[in-house]
Amino acid sequence: MDVRQLEYFLAIVDHGGFNRAATALYLSQPSLSQAVRALERDLGSDLFHRIGRRAVLTEAGRALIEPARAAVRGLETARASVEAVRELRSGRLDVAAMPSQAVEPLTTMIRSFHARHPDVSVSIKAAFTARDVVDMVRTGAAELGLLAASGPLPDKEVVVHPVGEQRFVLVVPPDGPFASRTAVTCEELAGQRLIVGQRGTGMRAYADGLLERGIAFKVAAETEHRVAILPLVLAGVGLAVVTDSWRTTAERVGARVLDIEPETRLGIALVSRRGLLSPAAEAFLADGPGARDDSRGDD
Repeated sequence: MDVRQLEYFLAIVDHGGFNRAATALYLSQPSLSQAVRALERDLGSDLFHRIGRRAVLTEAGRALIEPARAAVRGLETARASVEAVRELRSGRLDVAAMPSQAVEPLTTMIRSFHARHPDVSVSIKAAFTARDVVDMVRTGAAELGLLAASGPLPDKEVVVHPVGEQRFVLVVPPDGPFASRTAVTCEELAGQRLIVGQRGTGMRAYADGLLERGIAFKVAAETEHRVAILPLVLAGVGLAVVTDSWRTTAERVGARVLDIEPETRLGIALVSRRGLLSPAAEAFLADGPGARDDSRGDD
């Protein structure tokens, strides 16, 4: 049994016979009769009494009408839903992003995407490291991912779509060190109390790089929760090396943001799985260059 056969059955019911149904369906009557016979064989019951040119519903035929209409309506709804997703009139896009990247440039990307496709929702999935992002995209937990890397971008398991770069900055409390300064050298971080992220993040890689260069600092706190960084800084626990994506938010809550010299940058990229992408994912990638040129990056 298939839905096409049910559509033929209902056409006979609605049009009052095989001839009229065949005309409405643009089928020959033998083809229509053959399809209905196949349906009757599948069900093990006659659906019509054939009386001359008349077709009179049997009890089994009457019992089939309601479930047949429900099945056909269900198929029509499914077709309409798929059509809406294909035309970006509905649907959802899952994007995995490292915590700071969810601040920027992801906010700008989603704003640009929603300006063009307001009926498609974006679900942001948390991933703490670039490896987490790649794994979520590779395994299908998310269709797209947004990550940053201090070295070459990972392009063996996923397709990489470069977004840009973002430099590291230092976030300090309003009454903290380096008063009236707009920049510091990395050497001046020696002896400071720093808030660091977990291994695998760009901010942790930067901190580890300082130690390798002999610039010793004290770890005031290590956090996996990026939302804790600014409260910790403002509470005077320590200073934080993050990327410039945090600048606006940090300054808004009263922290000071200083450039670190020499300048060190992370590469920012969207990644997608290999193979076909959904219309929403294709649109998200295509909407990008102009919308992302001035966006800020992440760690």
